[in-house]
Amino acid sequence: MPSTSDGLPGTARLQLVDGVALLHPQEQVFEAMVDGWRNQQLAESGLSTIDKRIGRLRSFLRHAEDFPWQWTAQHADAWFGDLRSVHGCAHSTLRSYQDALRSFCQYVVDPAYGWAAVCEERFGTYPIQIVHEGNSATHVQESESRPEKRAFTLEELQNFFDYADEQVTRARDRGRKGWLPAFRDATLFKIAYSYGLRRNETRMLDVADFGRNPHAPEFGDYGLVHIRYGKAKKGSPPKRRSVATVWPWTADVLDEWVTEFRSQLAPPGSSALWPSERGARIGLQRINSRFAAYRDALGLDAGLDFHGLRRSYVTHLIEAGRDPLFVQFQCGHEHASTTSLYTCVSSDFRTRTLRQALDETLAAALEPPRRSR
Repeated sequence: MPSTSDGLPGTARLQLVDGVALLHPQEQVFEAMVDGWRNQQLAESGLSTIDKRIGRLRSFLRHAEDFPWQWTAQHADAWFGDLRSVHGCAHSTLRSYQDALRSFCQYVVDPAYGWAAVCEERFGTYPIQIVHEGNSATHVQESESRPEKRAFTLEELQNFFDYADEQVTRARDRGRKGWLPAFRDATLFKIAYSYGLRRNETRMLDVADFGRNPHAPEFGDYGLVHIRYGKAKKGSPPKRRSVATVWPWTADVLDEWVTEFRSQLAPPGSSALWPSERGARIGLQRINSRFAAYRDALGLDAGLDFHGLRRSYVTHLIEAGRDPLFVQFQCGHEHASTTSLYTCVSSDFRTRTLRQALDETLAAALEPPRRSR
């Protein structure tokens, strides 16, 4: 191996001890490759992202039943077909699996890391890139969400919130302990919609993340929310933003939860806005399961997922006549085109907008011409 590569993170020489016999060479070389790949990614990716990629790589290893120096494009083709036809993976999910496998193969075939030489010396063959343009999905449009994903109508949203409140009343009237978590979840759904938040953004809120907005004093201590765990770009930390309160009822809902009920569920010293009865903070799985249970009980479309609350927030603001640029900033989108993908305006709104445009055009056409002096 060339000496110029000795200091690179993930280099074969750094992962394997030269001159030491391996008891299980195939398994040990593969694990050394995985460790090296992890080290190589640390400069640009977060630990959770790296762990997901490694998990997908191990899934492929189990499917292929061969090691990287034995992999062929046919192994990849069979796995991709299985993911689509058997497991029903969405296009975007399939691409994430392909990206992980492609990235690993790029790493092990790179001469700078020396794995090809190691494999040829120990196993008489070497790894190749098995994910190529012909067998991988491409990212051809900005939005890859499934067609059934949409926003709530105002009526559907009101029914959903009313049903969530009813579960609190029923549990409390029956003397059940679960009324307090149900109250928490009902409030959580309302706040996620109130600010157009993603799941993890909602889950990671702390009480201290709220503050006053000097331009909207009527909301008191809940005029702004500071999002600290926004969706991150590749290789970057979570993106922060501040979101202004817009709905008149939001501050009252928050104040009731924080001042009267949260302390009954939160463990000592907890700052989480949504504490769990079993831990410091509610889990994503609990949010998903509660949301799905309420949606299904109401007979609503399966396309109305938690992210539908964010779509609804954007849609309802636009229908209420809010400036699209303001909505874009509220959502933390860099481009207006991204915000437009969330907008699912109703046919009634489109009809009103068209009528307004036609009336303005007609009025301009009928306006008498100005006389020149």
